Amino acid sequence: MRNKLFLLILLTILSISLKASDKTVIPITTENISLIYKVGDNGRLYQSYLGQKLRFSSDIDQLPMGDEAYIAHGMEDYFEPAIRVLHNDGNPSLLLKYISSETRELQPGATETVIKLQDEVYPVMVDLYFIAYAKENIIKTYTEISHQEKKPVTLYNYASSMLHLNSGKYFLTEFAGDWAHEVNMTEQQLSFGKKVLDTKLGSRANMFNSPFFLLALDEQAKENEGEVLFGTIGWTGNFRFTFEVDNLNNLRILSGINNYASEYSLKPKEIFRTPEFIFTFSAEGKGKASRDFHRWARKYQVKDGEKSRLTLLNNWEATYFDFNEDKLVDIMDEAKSLGVDMFLLDDGWFANKYPRNSDRQGLGDWDETAEKLPNGIGKLVKEATGKGIKFGLWIEPEMVNPKSELYEKHKDWVIHLPNREEYYFRNQLVLDLSNPKVQDYVFGIVDNLMTKYPGIAYFKWDCNSPITNIYSPYLKDQQSHLYIEHVRGLYNVLERVKAKYPDLPMMLCSGGGGRTDYEGLKYFTEFWPSDNTDPIERIFIQWGYSHFFPSKTMAAHVTSWNKGAGVKFRTDVAMMGKLGFDIRIHDMTPAEQEYCKGAVKNFNRLNKEIMEGDLYRLVSPYDGNHSAVMYVNEAVDKAVLFAFDIHPRYAENLQSVRLQGLNPDAQYEIKEINLLPNTKSVLRCNGKTYSGEYLMKVGIPVFSGRQLASRVIEISKI
Repeated sequence: MRNKLFLLILLTILSISLKASDKTVIPITTENISLIYKVGDNGRLYQSYLGQKLRFSSDIDQLPMGDEAYIAHGMEDYFEPAIRVLHNDGNPSLLLKYISSETRELQPGATETVIKLQDEVYPVMVDLYFIAYAKENIIKTYTEISHQEKKPVTLYNYASSMLHLNSGKYFLTEFAGDWAHEVNMTEQQLSFGKKVLDTKLGSRANMFNSPFFLLALDEQAKENEGEVLFGTIGWTGNFRFTFEVDNLNNLRILSGINNYASEYSLKPKEIFRTPEFIFTFSAEGKGKASRDFHRWARKYQVKDGEKSRLTLLNNWEATYFDFNEDKLVDIMDEAKSLGVDMFLLDDGWFANKYPRNSDRQGLGDWDETAEKLPNGIGKLVKEATGKGIKFGLWIEPEMVNPKSELYEKHKDWVIHLPNREEYYFRNQLVLDLSNPKVQDYVFGIVDNLMTKYPGIAYFKWDCNSPITNIYSPYLKDQQSHLYIEHVRGLYNVLERVKAKYPDLPMMLCSGGGGRTDYEGLKYFTEFWPSDNTDPIERIFIQWGYSHFFPSKTMAAHVTSWNKGAGVKFRTDVAMMGKLGFDIRIHDMTPAEQEYCKGAVKNFNRLNKEIMEGDLYRLVSPYDGNHSAVMYVNEAVDKAVLFAFDIHPRYAENLQSVRLQGLNPDAQYEIKEINLLPNTKSVLRCNGKTYSGEYLMKVGIPVFSGRQLASRVIEISKI
């Protein structure tokens, strides 16, 4: 009897175990992250876990079911849904059940998982896509929505991603600001209710709010410890992040296109694909998350992410609109003398009926101004080539001035209300890229220039106006599609440019940081972080962007902003990104000219370390009067440290800075570089040798009490 009872208990335990193991479990993993989905007995999909990687299937089996993965409006949930639809019979409900899942290798180092969901009553399908990059610990996710109803279904909510977290506290860091005051980092604790980060600007979408965030669990975000989630959306248009803490202190994060004024009529069998939400989870603080993002971006996402970048001299702040052929050729000589790779001609070179002598006219008319450039762009390309440098050109192909021939001929190509007085932002209106004819025209701007002048080596592609006067003459009765179709139209143009000119580097510029997203960076080698080039402000701006973007994607120029900071300070700040100059070199003293030439040589010599090395943020400018960052190459045998004294206090107690990312068992020589002519380093550690352990545990004194002082230190393994 006792043996029968034991056997019965054993069979029951085995039955329970088999039932648990028979449940459909869908793991999405990297080297450090697990995102676990399970299918419940009711056939619905649940997110069971998101966090540090779980190695044992037996532990995964014991995870609670969790929260529904992609919650729909109209059923039993009380909070923000991932999807809300209206069927053509007037019913607003949706209940998604699991159909199947599949995982395959997408490319070396990356796997794709697709989870198929469907409503049992209405033929609506939702496919959840996840691409996991194992070594880089990045997961991309997006959604495809389709249906087979007889008439269109209206989409009101259509999130790219819904993630669930369960922690004691949540601390959100956002990156907000304004023109010339971008990516200001602020952190706040989330409590019950919703916090929304969004934009409604359309083309220059990021002017006030950047499309990325970081979320720390249990305590405020730290650089080298603690659990943090980094997230960003790949969409060059209106985006929305919603963070909602419910009555049980659970947090849901919804990411995607901002659905404001954008309900979408989805035709039968049409697939609505959302943008990619890209995220990582780190248990070692912000620094680890940033380095993972940087490695992934260089390898997989950014155009030519593993190739070098061009240093340049831009004429904009040297001339503005006031230039002619001779003046530009003279500046090319300065570029050659400086040692940069390229001369970049900025705004003001085009239009004849309404010559581009200010930002009030000419935009849209892309013929060279005969009075300024009688021999055209071809003469400038030839001059640059003869001097051994490349030639780049500024364009703003998506915009138009009302005072232009294009506007006079094709007002129907312009986003504007048919019965209202036009409102202009920076004297501009936006071309309607939902219109295929406009897409052809915008592509033709690049194509015609490249066909006529194949020596053009680079474009600075600007976009200075958000969408105003919001009405598309092309879309007519589908105005709620405008924000979405406009961005899709832009991508159509960029795909054509990339296909025909795959090796053409371009800068993603938008009045500064108005466009800073990873979908855009599939087509651009770098972006312009801000029109504000004051070096003090750039320390903060570049610090903020560094959380998500590698240094080679951030164009950083030496300009005349803040002449209270010397040329050395301005140049050292710019060297932390993709170095460029926007200044008259001949206006500098001979010593300053010699310094800049030496800095360009140092930048080129240390390009691998600065552009492709691992970034370590050592001292935050937000914490006081100094800042320091360092880059360490993959071999850990060379590093570059940038240190800045911004506004130190009198008799301030200066602490040594502990370095990071070095080999503790190796010996490293410390050498200050980028010194002004006829000056010597005053660093006590200059020329000395230390172990990596000493440098990381004890540190070295790199700060001073001088205002606006900077130093660049080369750290070499011996």
